[in-house]
Amino acid sequence: MDWAYGILAVAALLVCVIPHEVAHGYVAYRLGDPTAKAAGRLTLNPIPHLDPIGSFLLPVMLLVLRQFAGFPIVFGWAKPVPVNPYYFRGDRWRGMLWVALAGPGTNVAMALVAALVGRGLVAAGLTASVPLAFLALVVLLSLVLALFNLVPVPPLDGSRILAYFLPPRWRASMAQLEPYGMFIVLALLLVGGLGVVFELAGRLWGELIGLQWAVLSGLI
Repeated sequence: MDWAYGILAVAALLVCVIPHEVAHGYVAYRLGDPTAKAAGRLTLNPIPHLDPIGSFLLPVMLLVLRQFAGFPIVFGWAKPVPVNPYYFRGDRWRGMLWVALAGPGTNVAMALVAALVGRGLVAAGLTASVPLAFLALVVLLSLVLALFNLVPVPPLDGSRILAYFLPPRWRASMAQLEPYGMFIVLALLLVGGLGVVFELAGRLWGELIGLQWAVLSGLI
């Protein structure tokens, strides 16, 4: 296994997933929900956010798959931030829409910032492979996390966004899927059903960082 890549990937993953969850909690807090703050989750300290499956088991499995089966991307997730929409001021469904959008929106913003920093380093002639590889991974993983979380399967953010636009009776049906949601997501991952997410993220990644940077960072 390429341990250097593995260490960079895990570090970049933590950089991407922690702000994603903090953004959910912060928007909920601004809407009147103190739950995340009371749970100590409005912090960039990774320890309260780590999830046994999403932060450890899945990334390790994907690193092994990368080594032996050529799986292209290592990704994962953090422990979901607790949100109680009944604290929200105003329409709680609209509140959940904004909370759900906050995570992917933060990742898109991070991808853009990391891409700009990387392009700046390349333009300045600072072509050390490790910093560029790390930034390129932050761009890629931020895009993967943003797109992955927009998949409309509970408990992913896409289901909260979709719920806002559904009739009430359909919202209840979607909520019933939540206990099985992560099994559905893992099954889609294993059978290649999320391939479009990785393909689109890869295309956007290439557009953001540019061929020269990709070559310098050693990722293609």
